Amino acid sequence: MSMAEMMSKERETRYTHNNGESTVCINESLRDDELRAILAKLECTKDKEVFGLVCKRWLHLQSSERRKLCARAGPHMLRRLAKRFVGLLELDLSQSLSRSFGITDSDLSVVAHGFPCLRILHLCNCKGITDAGLVAIGSSLHSLQSLDLSHCKKVTDKGLSAVAKGCNGLRFLRLEGCRFITDSALKALSENCRNLEELVLQGCMRITDSGLTILASGCRQLKCLDLNKCANVGDAGVSSVSEACYASLRTLKVWDCYKVGDDAISNLAKVCKSIETLIIGGCRDITDESIKSLVFSCHYSLKNLRMDWCLSISDSSVSCILMNCKNLEGLDVRCCEELTNGAFSGLGRGDDHAANLKVLKLGNCPKITVSGLAIILDSCKLLTYLDVSSCPHITKAGLDEAGLLIPETCKVNFNGSLTEPDMLV
Repeated sequence: MSMAEMMSKERETRYTHNNGESTVCINESLRDDELRAILAKLECTKDKEVFGLVCKRWLHLQSSERRKLCARAGPHMLRRLAKRFVGLLELDLSQSLSRSFGITDSDLSVVAHGFPCLRILHLCNCKGITDAGLVAIGSSLHSLQSLDLSHCKKVTDKGLSAVAKGCNGLRFLRLEGCRFITDSALKALSENCRNLEELVLQGCMRITDSGLTILASGCRQLKCLDLNKCANVGDAGVSSVSEACYASLRTLKVWDCYKVGDDAISNLAKVCKSIETLIIGGCRDITDESIKSLVFSCHYSLKNLRMDWCLSISDSSVSCILMNCKNLEGLDVRCCEELTNGAFSGLGRGDDHAANLKVLKLGNCPKITVSGLAIILDSCKLLTYLDVSSCPHITKAGLDEAGLLIPETCKVNFNGSLTEPDMLV
C-alpha cells in the first residue's frame, strides 16, 4: 500500500461503518513504536515525506526519526528545526561558491546547542564563520565524528584546537583551503583525536614536516591523508606518516608537493603494503627506482596511481606497473614526455596484464603513437576513459585509418573537452 493510499484509508476509517458499528481508527490501534517500524520500512524519500502529512502525530514521529538534513537557514529557522528534528545525526549547511548569504558564528552557536546528537556536520564554503563558531562546536557537539570545513578561510589553529579538544571522537576532518592552519592545529589533533581516519589538508601551505611528524605520533589510524598542494611538505613528513600508519594507510595524496621525492616513496613501499591510491603528480624528483620498489611491495593492493608531470619516469616504470599491478584501475602519466610505445610492449601476450584498467591518461605524451594505443586497446578491455589529448601522433582520423575500433563503453578524450572521472584527483 502506498503512502497516499494509507492516508486515504486512515481518513476513511473515521467514517466507515461495519454492521452499524464504527471501525477503529488506525491511530487508536497502533503504538508509536509500531508506526516507527512502518516508517523505517519506507525506502522512498517521497513516501517518508508523505507519511508526515497524515496527521500531527505522524508528523511528529517522522520528524523525530529523521537523521539527515540539508538546510539554508538563519538562527530563527535553525531553532525551529532543532525542536522538530530532535534525533538528527547529519546536518549539511554547506554553501555554494556563488551564494552571497552565508552561515555565521551565531548560526553555529544555535547548531551546537540545538542538535546535541549530531555526528556529521558539513560547513563547506561557509566563509563567514570564524574561530568563535568552532569554539561553540567544540564545547557542545561531543559526539561529532565528521566535520567538513573546506574553504572556511577565516578559521585558524585556535578554533580547530577547540574542536579537537571537545570532539575526541572525530574520525573525518576536511580542511581544504584553510590557509591559516599550521602545525599547531596538527599538534592539537595528535593529542586529542587518536581515532582520526581521514584528514584533508589540501592547500594548507603552512603545514610542514614537523607538523606531520607530530600528527603521526598520535593519529596512528589514518586511512586517508590528502596533502595536495602543501608545498612545504617533503620526504621526512611523509615518511613519518607512513611509518606510524603503516597498518591502516590506504590513500596518500601529495600532488604538487615538489619536495617529495624517492626517499618518501621508497619508505612508503617498505612499510605500507596495502596502499590503494597514490597521488604523486608534480613530484618531479621521483624516479623509476622508487616506483619499481612501490610496485614490488604493493602490486596486489595498488588500484589508482597518478604521476603526471613526474618528468624522470621512463618506459620501464610504466611497463613494470602495467605488468605487475593486477588490480590497477586508474593510471595517470600525463606530461611524462619521455614515455614511448615501449611502455606498453609487455602487454598483449595472452596474459591478463592491466586487465582491470578502467582509466588511462596519456595526455601530452608526444612520443606515444597509434601503434602503442593499439596495444592498449587490445589488452585493456575494461577501459571506460582514455585521455590522449595533445598527443600529436594520435588523432581520431589516425585511429580510423589504422582500423582501430574504440569500444562503445570507452570515452576517448582527443582535445581535452570531456569531463574527467574523479578517481585520480
